[in-house]
This record gives sequence, C-alpha cells and structure tokens, in this order.
Amino acid sequence: MMRTPAARNQRATDGAADGVTADGALDGGSAAEELANRPGFDEQFLGERLPIPALDGVETTVLPYTHFSVSMRPDRRLAAVTALGIDGAKMFGLGRSGIDWRLDPRLPGDQQAGPELYARNDLDRGHLVRRASAVWGDSRAEAARANEDTFFYTNAAPQAAAYNQSLELWLGLETYLLRNAADHGRRIVVFTGPVFGDRDPVYRGVGIPLQYFKVAAFLHRGELAATGYVVDQTPQLADVPGVPRPGAVGEAPPLGPFRTFQVPITDIAARTGLDLARLVAADRLPAAVGTRAAGVPATWRELDGAGSLRLDGVRLVGAETP
Repeated sequence: MMRTPAARNQRATDGAADGVTADGALDGGSAAEELANRPGFDEQFLGERLPIPALDGVETTVLPYTHFSVSMRPDRRLAAVTALGIDGAKMFGLGRSGIDWRLDPRLPGDQQAGPELYARNDLDRGHLVRRASAVWGDSRAEAARANEDTFFYTNAAPQAAAYNQSLELWLGLETYLLRNAADHGRRIVVFTGPVFGDRDPVYRGVGIPLQYFKVAAFLHRGELAATGYVVDQTPQLADVPGVPRPGAVGEAPPLGPFRTFQVPITDIAARTGLDLARLVAADRLPAAVGTRAAGVPATWRELDGAGSLRLDGVRLVGAETP
C-alpha cells in the first residue's frame, strides 16, 4: 500500500524532532511546510507514463523532493525505491560543502534510519539518488534545492565505507547512458534501491542490505529502453566491526568485491517484489549472456567498464568511461 505524506502529516509532525541539531534533526513544523510544495518525480518525464514502482503487500510512504521521490518502507526504515528524472541538458556543477544530512520531518523519526546508525563506525551514508544526477534545473536556485534535498536520511543507504568509495563504475552508469544511449533530449529516469533479503545482517536495529539495484530508462529512437544493474557489498560488510556476518554456512558466495553486474530487469523485480513490468518489457539486455559462475546467474553480465554494457538495438555513440 502506497501512502503520501499528506495522509500521515500529523503523525509525522508529532514524531519529528524539535529544533535544528548537529545530528540533522529538523524542526517538524517549519521544515515540513518548506517541503510541502516539492513536486517530486515526474511520471511523464520521458513523455510516457512511468510510475514509481509499487510494492504489493507492504506499506510504503512516498516522499516528493526536487526532481525525485523516495518510496519509504517504514518497517525497514529505509527506502524501497527512489525515482529520479535527469535532464542532461540542464545540469549544474554544484558542490556539497556545507550541506548536512537531516531527518525528513514528514515521517516519524523512528521510521527513518538516522544519524545513530552511522555514528562511530565504518558505515557511510550512501546516496540512493546520486547527488550529481539530481543537480539540474532551469535556474541555479532549482538545482541548489535539488542538491540539498538529496541529503535527507530517507535518501541514504548504509554502505561499507570501502564499498561506497569504490563505486566509480556504479555511479557513472547514469552519466554514460545520458551521453551515449539516450536521445538528443538527454533525459533519463533512474530507479534505485536496496535488494532486501533474509540474509541482511541486523545492526543497531536496521537490516543492512547486501545488494543494491539500479534500473535506468530512456528513449532511444522514440521508443522506451531500459537496463538493470545489481552491485554487492557483502565482502566489505565483514570488515565493519559490530555488523554480524551475513548468511549461513553452505549458502552461495557473494558476487564479489566492488563487482557491478548488468542483469535482466525481471530478476530485479523478482528479488525486490517491485512492479517493474513496464521496464521488463523495455529491457535491452540480451536474453542469455555470460557464463555461470559460483553464486552468479548465467544471465548476469559482469561489467569491467561502461563500454561493456549490452544494449540490444541501441547504437552507443562512444565507449568513454564514466
């Protein structure tokens, strides 16, 4: 069941922290008012409707920001999926200096994984909506607003520090597709989120996702095209003190350190429970690629650079790396 902040406004205000503190809590009233007019993700961004993927049987709350929306899972205190529209023709090169992470006052604090999860450990607050990808607009002020909006804890995901700082390929996929695959309008939609699983280790009351997914959609020659990816942080979590080792003896090994895979979108739908039917139909990954390796499906293709992407029917302009 998908709910909006308006349906929970009073509860969110009651549960939010008062005042502005160093750990990112915001005044529930004034900040909620400021966020009330955020437009959120535009479902018609590509000229045809692409809704935020629904998650059947699980309560979610959709929070709109500037150029993106976050569908939160209160039971996990993390996002189920984020939805971002990127206009590559209107990008601004703004920095992140002086922007603090903060709680979203539209959602009770106990339904967000806040600063206490990341304090005094080697977990990073990884952006689900990539900061640089959201920083665009018709004006610098609009881009700056989007920049700040990416620093709400609702857009954060717990990631091992070594993992988060070694994701050049993962983060650069959006830039590469904008430059080399999307039509001249240079618009792209990106859905990103955790792959929740029974093996996720619980740390400070929050299940730490072992894998994350990304699905990018764009128009090519006027038709919808999509491609999906999965990245794994299992090996790196073993190096974070206090985080239980995931899984049980005899289970399939992790995908491997810092490895990014291009995968069938239908696999992402199966692992997350998200409704990605429209994107599955537009998937440009060939039906059978790669070879079977331990713990890795035969249809998953490991990427050693953006130039190794497989997009059937899409002529890439170049092979530049992100």
